[in-house]
Amino acid sequence: MPPTEYARSSPTSECKVLNAKKGVITKMKILIINGPNLNLLGLREPDIYGRRSLSDLEVICTDAVSGTGTDLAFFQSNHEGAIVDKIQSAYGVFDGIIINPAAYTHTSVAILDALKAVCIPTVEVHLSDISSRESFRQFSYISLYAEKTICGRGFDGYTEAIAYLTEKYGKH
Repeated sequence: MPPTEYARSSPTSECKVLNAKKGVITKMKILIINGPNLNLLGLREPDIYGRRSLSDLEVICTDAVSGTGTDLAFFQSNHEGAIVDKIQSAYGVFDGIIINPAAYTHTSVAILDALKAVCIPTVEVHLSDISSRESFRQFSYISLYAEKTICGRGFDGYTEAIAYLTEKYGKH
């Protein structure tokens, strides 16, 4: 099955109104959140996730915004509550979120609720194509809020997510 990409609208009119009031953002700040076991990129199932590390991913993302005026911050945790706390602390600080919730994709209503609460435009990213994996990996709670989901594009999915957010919300 080919990589999956599909776009959605924010689920609430309140978020649309809040984000419209921000107008065009001249210097975007994007938070990139990686969930459980992504700290083991390069070691864990390299046939699925590749041989490059989380540090390599951060360099690729940083290089993608070099000279653009976009600031990135990175966060990785194996703990659901820490991810929820980070999302909540992003309110009023970040203009966009890119999240790979990893295993929490399929289980975490708490992460979904945190994203809905802060109303920050969000892109969900998965290194592998979750639609072609085990059946329990095919449903994403995060997709119920995320404006866009990018699956199966490896590290390129993150740079595509950055481009999406900066093109849609940044200064042109």
